[in-house]
Amino acid sequence: MSEPKAPTPAPGDTYKGWLFKWTNYIKGYQRRWFVLSNGLLSYYRTQAEMGHTCRGTINLATANIAVEDSCNFVISNGGTQTYHLKASSEVERQRWITALELAKAKAFRMQAESDDSGDDSTPPAAGQGAGSRNSEVQSTLRTLGSKVEDLSTCNDLIAKHGSALQRSLSELEGVRLGGETSEKIRQVTERATLFRITSNAMINACRDFLALAQTHSKRWQKALQAEREQRVRLEETLEQLAKQHNHLERAFRGATVLPASQSNPAIDSKGPVSGKGDASDEDEENEFFDACEDVQEFITVPADPKYHRRSGSNVSGISSELGMDDGTTSLDEQSLASNPESPQSQELVPVRKRRTRIPDKPNYSLNLWSIMKNCIGKELSKIPMPVNFNEPLSMLQRLSEDLEYYELLDRAAKCQSSLEQMCYVAAFTVSSYSTTVHRTGKPFNPLLGETFELDRVQESGYRSLCEQVSHHPPAAAHHAISERGWTLRQEIALASKFRGKYLSIMPLGSIHCIFEKSTNHYTWKKVTTTVHNIIVGKLWIDQSGEIDVVNHKTGDRCHLKFAPYSYFSRDVARKVTGVVTDKDGKAHYVLSGTWDEKMEYSRVMQSSRGGENGADGRQKTVYQTLKAKELWRKTPLPEGAENMYYFSTLALTLNELEEGVAPTDSRRRPDQRLMEQGRWEEANAEKQRLEEKQRTVRREREREANRAASPSEEGKESADRVLIEDSPLASDSPLKSEEVEIASEPSETTYKTDTDETSSDLSLSTETLHGSHPPAYSMEGPYGAPVKSGHQDNYKSMWFEQLVDPVTGEPTHIYKGGYWEAKEQGNWDSCPDIF
Repeated sequence: MSEPKAPTPAPGDTYKGWLFKWTNYIKGYQRRWFVLSNGLLSYYRTQAEMGHTCRGTINLATANIAVEDSCNFVISNGGTQTYHLKASSEVERQRWITALELAKAKAFRMQAESDDSGDDSTPPAAGQGAGSRNSEVQSTLRTLGSKVEDLSTCNDLIAKHGSALQRSLSELEGVRLGGETSEKIRQVTERATLFRITSNAMINACRDFLALAQTHSKRWQKALQAEREQRVRLEETLEQLAKQHNHLERAFRGATVLPASQSNPAIDSKGPVSGKGDASDEDEENEFFDACEDVQEFITVPADPKYHRRSGSNVSGISSELGMDDGTTSLDEQSLASNPESPQSQELVPVRKRRTRIPDKPNYSLNLWSIMKNCIGKELSKIPMPVNFNEPLSMLQRLSEDLEYYELLDRAAKCQSSLEQMCYVAAFTVSSYSTTVHRTGKPFNPLLGETFELDRVQESGYRSLCEQVSHHPPAAAHHAISERGWTLRQEIALASKFRGKYLSIMPLGSIHCIFEKSTNHYTWKKVTTTVHNIIVGKLWIDQSGEIDVVNHKTGDRCHLKFAPYSYFSRDVARKVTGVVTDKDGKAHYVLSGTWDEKMEYSRVMQSSRGGENGADGRQKTVYQTLKAKELWRKTPLPEGAENMYYFSTLALTLNELEEGVAPTDSRRRPDQRLMEQGRWEEANAEKQRLEEKQRTVRREREREANRAASPSEEGKESADRVLIEDSPLASDSPLKSEEVEIASEPSETTYKTDTDETSSDLSLSTETLHGSHPPAYSMEGPYGAPVKSGHQDNYKSMWFEQLVDPVTGEPTHIYKGGYWEAKEQGNWDSCPDIF
């Protein structure tokens, strides 16, 4: 969920991350990848450039580091190089400042050691680290110890010979001059000579000790000073952390965290704010499609201070405001409380180790225009595509990736307040798009009847099943159930159009999320995905549109708005905003963030009209909010993801072979497996074989359905044919000289040409030709009435049944059971042979 909060790096560590760097007044701040290593701070446009193109480097040994405000700081080396940098938050800025200060201290110390040891000894290699420095200190101490021993020996000798000299002098005074005089004088002379020699040795030893001490004294003084400075910085950092910890404790008790200004970057007027994505980094390559600047529908301002001055004793008051008078805990207390179902508190059981890498993507060239020029205006699902445009996952596996951040639903299942639960559900809807920001590859179109299971009961407590229930139009049904009290189901059909410069993908169908404990039933739909620069330039993806998350039990609603990317917008790229309201329309929470990074929510304390006038002349709503709290943060991609189709950690495991899965599972699809292994030519041939096999099976089903038609239906078909021939459509249609077949069911009329092997169908509602024909539903089944098949071949899915949903009134496929029981028994006899 959230990006891992790395601990403060120790000296010598490499520190990496995204920062915003000021470029110029036109582009403003641009997102860059910074690397701090060996006292040097370097930056690149993307992580992929680290191996070949460095955009700039600054040496921290001579650099000055200055903090401007909560997120901005400046690094300068005296005028030749100056970096104006901006972090995504105050905490992130503090991490960078700490890492930079430690790296600067280390670089300064290494430079001083290199300067001082040039004449005396060769400095240790940089890679030897602390071990070499410790060895050098030990050697110096041993040398000094030997010199001290020499001084001690010399001292003993001087004392001994000095005493002997003193005795000789005393004896000389008492001797009469004569024959003995010369002998005594000779003895005194010998002892004086010994004393002089010993004294000279003492002086030389002292001189050596002094020289050695002077040689290392300066270096030790600098090292000691550096250690003192580092200790001061660490004490200051510790003091800041203590203050932050104290602030977080008070914030928790008073239901406050980050400033509201951070939760709504749109009101920050300190110059231009650039987009966070890589799309803004390649201006000369990208073609931008400017959307009308979205006028924000509301304004958020910090709430009155009286709302923030709540002590720990007033938490119960907040809980009562949130509708939790029965003594239940609030949202923050629940999120911080220990979870008895969490992996930390469960008994340790062996968990399967999933793979963390797949073969790197081959670098094959392809003439895109030669394939695309004849496809403009056609339905994407009917265009034969080589695997060069694909990624080695099917659409069913991409659909299962919606569960990447299942923890949000786990936390939502524990909420006592439906409004708080709505915040988590809304964050879950946004999180499903975070894996698409770099995923420009097209997933494989599933074959009819293809399935994909994702069994994560042991690791995460949930299991899900997807099945391709229709081929034209392509539609997939998905059912997921968790042991932690929630069920997710959806049927998604894709409508897509290629318009030459961009590709629009419009998901159709509703997503349902039901919580077992509260019986709250939520539904929502997906937004439009647009892939830009199909022909020329770097591909990039945008999500735009609006989502209404509705709680059908309580009437609560969350309106989310995905702002389309605009080159001229000063707002944050990929921005998402939303408001959570109850059944009476009263706002309780404001959501804000980006669909590729994080989402936050703020509690609304008061709302009023009177903000800036909107585009339609109406006044905006002004919400007074408490400080923002983080709901969700994206998990960073694994290392080397740019060479593995930008797959997330979950995506890397989806196509891993597993025992016991159904023979129709996407993991067993041969063309997809060959592509993952880098054998693209074989994959293309296998893909064509599978598609032709599917067409043959479909034509055979259609012939069987026509033979099974009753005479009465054949007579009605003749009448339908007469009506069509007499209609204006028959005279204008290019198909009038070809065979026209009418589906056996009155709900759909299908025009099919025998020459179109891809089954490019043109469907018209028979209400146009015959008037309204309501289908004869029989009110059976737990979810409502079964729906008669509108397909000409009367195909029925294996594990799902099409029913009318009682909540939305839409026909949808509901899981009818049997799959997991068949897996336990190992009985797949009923599965078709589609591969």
